[in-house]
Amino acid sequence: MKSISIKDIKLYPIALPLVEPLRTSFGMEPYKGAIAIEVVTENGISGWGECSAAPDPGYTGETMGTAHHILHNYMLGLVKGKTITDPREIREILRVIRYHEHAKHGLEAAVWDAFAKANDLRLTDLLASYLPDGHESRGKATVGVSIGLQPTMDDLFAIIDKRVGQGYNRIKLKIKPGQDIDIAKATRNRYPDTMIMLDANSAYTLADADHLAQLDDYDLLMIEQPLSHDDIYEHSKFAKRMKTPICLDESIKNVNDLRLAIEVGAIGILNLKPARVGGFAECLDIYNVCVEHDLPLWVGGMLEVGVGRAANISLASLPAVTMPSDISATDRYFDPDLTEPPFVLGEESTLAVADGIGIGVEVQRDRLEEAVATWEKEKSYQLG
Repeated sequence: MKSISIKDIKLYPIALPLVEPLRTSFGMEPYKGAIAIEVVTENGISGWGECSAAPDPGYTGETMGTAHHILHNYMLGLVKGKTITDPREIREILRVIRYHEHAKHGLEAAVWDAFAKANDLRLTDLLASYLPDGHESRGKATVGVSIGLQPTMDDLFAIIDKRVGQGYNRIKLKIKPGQDIDIAKATRNRYPDTMIMLDANSAYTLADADHLAQLDDYDLLMIEQPLSHDDIYEHSKFAKRMKTPICLDESIKNVNDLRLAIEVGAIGILNLKPARVGGFAECLDIYNVCVEHDLPLWVGGMLEVGVGRAANISLASLPAVTMPSDISATDRYFDPDLTEPPFVLGEESTLAVADGIGIGVEVQRDRLEEAVATWEKEKSYQLG
């Protein structure tokens, strides 16, 4: 394949209003904050990545502020001026910096996009080229929708009715202590044939196992990350006390975490978020382990704008991603998005991989400028 030489890297802190603010056990998110990253090659190709760290340190210890600081003051200097013959090289270049996975992923993703464009490839096909034969992209990803905590069951049902009516076949509901069993019971009674999963966002402890075991009565697809964000051991204990499969999210930060979780019986399903594990090179290693162990896999999201959404769909279209991924259509979150064309829900609850090369969507410069201005207005602290 053709190599690329990195001439420049630009950072754009942005904020896009959400169509519907999302309420989780972390709190309310009224808009999506992110850092759009543009890698410009010597041949004038722009590759785009998205650092989806939130403004506040809820899901991860990273924030937009810390990510911008690490990117600007450390990572960009390591990558700028380099000639890249394989996009997986970025992981090795950045390995001297510990942690900061969201920042690493955003920068690495921009290089993957530029490299794919230089070689006239879709990102999904570039990813597949590093996998064994038989793992070519399906051209589309089966997806579901995530619904935050609501003030009342009527409010929750109104949103579920809307999403099911739009064609989503899998519904993910956020739960927390005091809002869990009743939600599962009422939702299952109302929607007996819908795939339902619950996301706890680390809101429980092992002492809650007997309580949460009541969820086994409601034919759930899975319960996601019930215990601490950094725990594997207690999840192995928890998994033995439930029939409902345990899906791990925050606990799996790299391929070695996954191997450990499999070894001790802590995981039945994996939510793979490229941003959480530091990039697509790590995703490919994790993907191969899932294939090796026949572990069900889906791709999670961080409310990404179109840049990150397009890249996630590229990954989710690969055949070992066997469960509906958390990547909704564009109009679920943004109107308008940062990119064109929008992603529209298709038949059988699917999103098609964008047709163009690279991530397949185009950043709209006027919208980018507006999103940067919105961040400047909304932010509560200066970026380093």
